[in-house]
Amino acid sequence: MREPNLKVQYREKIAPEMKEKLQYRSIMQCPKIEKICINRGVGAAVADKKLIEVAANELHLITGQKPMITLAKKSVSNFKLREKMPIGVKSTLRRDKMYEFLDRLINIALPRVRDFRGLSDKSFDGRGNFNIGIKEQIIFPEVSIEKVKKIFGLEITIVTTAKTDKEAYLLLKSFGMPLK
Repeated sequence: MREPNLKVQYREKIAPEMKEKLQYRSIMQCPKIEKICINRGVGAAVADKKLIEVAANELHLITGQKPMITLAKKSVSNFKLREKMPIGVKSTLRRDKMYEFLDRLINIALPRVRDFRGLSDKSFDGRGNFNIGIKEQIIFPEVSIEKVKKIFGLEITIVTTAKTDKEAYLLLKSFGMPLK
């Protein structure tokens, strides 16, 4: 099996450059991407149970692995929501699948977003993690537009080992993430 392009690029080019820029003694001190979490809330699933399966199938196509169905923690009578009802799907990508997904996100999916001018640099959480909100799942080429019954959004969190937002910004920018 072939190693992902971004993984090779990180090991051979990005990490040594970051070591020089941030003046680290060892290459092991350089920040790296730990995991990518993809979350998709399906609030309409309270009324229609099949929407969870549709959302799970689409997330499976996008990520390449079976997502986990999340359940409601509390009952909320105003939303007709009961405890332990399926309410969303999530998937956590690590290692090679994470780099493959990041490559597809940067080079294929994000350029397909309407009126795209780059991701906000204010989406860092203060601990070196980056959050992206996507309004339509149809930006991913794996999802067939003809088969989409309802447009859902998804949240993507890129978890890094960076200690500060500045380090995480440098890391993601060197991967080619279109940040403003």
